[in-house]
Amino acid sequence: MQRVRYRHLTAALAATFLATSPASAATLYVQTGRLIDGVTNEVRTGQCITIEAEKIKAVGACGKAPDGAAVVDWSDFTVLPGLIDLHTHLADLGQSADLAAPMKASPAETALVGARNARVTLDAGFTSVRDVGTYRGLTDVTLRNAIDRGDVPGPRMWVAGAYLTIPKGGGELNGVVPNEQLPPDMRLGVAATPEEAAAKVTYLLDHGADFIKAIATGAVLAIGTEPGAPELSEDQLRAIVTVAHARGKRVTAHAHGAIGIQNAINAGVDSIEHASLADEATLQLAKKHGTWLVMDIYNGTYIDEEGTKEGWPEEYLRKNRETTDTQRVAFRRAVELGVNIGYGTDAGVYPHGLNGRQFRNMVKYGMTPMQAIQSATGRAAEEMGRDDVGAVVPGRYADLVAVRADPLADIGVLEKIDHVMKGGALVR
Repeated sequence: MQRVRYRHLTAALAATFLATSPASAATLYVQTGRLIDGVTNEVRTGQCITIEAEKIKAVGACGKAPDGAAVVDWSDFTVLPGLIDLHTHLADLGQSADLAAPMKASPAETALVGARNARVTLDAGFTSVRDVGTYRGLTDVTLRNAIDRGDVPGPRMWVAGAYLTIPKGGGELNGVVPNEQLPPDMRLGVAATPEEAAAKVTYLLDHGADFIKAIATGAVLAIGTEPGAPELSEDQLRAIVTVAHARGKRVTAHAHGAIGIQNAINAGVDSIEHASLADEATLQLAKKHGTWLVMDIYNGTYIDEEGTKEGWPEEYLRKNRETTDTQRVAFRRAVELGVNIGYGTDAGVYPHGLNGRQFRNMVKYGMTPMQAIQSATGRAAEEMGRDDVGAVVPGRYADLVAVRADPLADIGVLEKIDHVMKGGALVR
């Protein structure tokens, strides 16, 4: 039996251990101090997790380790499922004052930047992400595939391929050149009619998208669009949903304004991103239909502070001011109503790797610490329709994080994860 007190591993020993981890079919036996499984409200102590071939085989009271197992001693830590961020933009350059930056970077450069973003996201304890769009269409598919092959380190990715948007809408790179002159891969999801929207869905799914991202309203960070204004019509949204659902794929809708959110829910989308201007009737509709809300309620603080310093367009800053506080009020009410809420940050607008900063706001605006944790673990997996991530239960991937302090006493400790494991391999 190999015993590894992982918090004391040297770099050389860590490399040796990684080489003999479950990737080579070894058995791993993880000793936990406190265990939060991501699906129940119970905090268990003295639990051990048996891992084989990337998956959790058993969870139970610690005893004798299986013969030949390597033991990871996390008995001084709280162990949780690997965290899930439902709203990231890994395969993109990130927000800046330079509106033309996404066009200046080639698809290859964008993918390489995405590889860096993926690494820091995984290192921050987010072992799964739903990547909800890139200006360079299908670059996210390339990045996901590279991670799956083991070419680059990163979280498990589920990707949208491109934005489904009306011409000059919230999913276009507006204000740089006439939109018709943008590179073709930056307009893969532009659709003016329900028929075009349906065709674009088929194209994206045929080329590797895992789900569809539809832009139902204007955007904060898009020139010439207003967050409260509907864009894709209910008929277009219904066409998108019909094609995607027929192929077993989910649809999420970027929607700030109440009318756009209602259009998307009535069209049958599975989730709403942002929901910044959702009123009581809209939240009640989401509750009635079981529609998920993914509300990036930290993001507005970063945009206001850093965007102002960096000279982002005044239009962006104005729209951010008009939506930030309203979104947080809506979030609190959604929690009170019991609307389905998943954890999503819009990382890429602010630096990747800082995904954990939103936890504090979720607690500040109405969630318990356990609800916030579950929104980024078991509930997030439920939102994606996944039964292989998001929980410390047998049969799921051995994606784990460990923190020395108690996140139920101080949710902010999840901003800096001590140890990360993905598929039974120790990331750090």
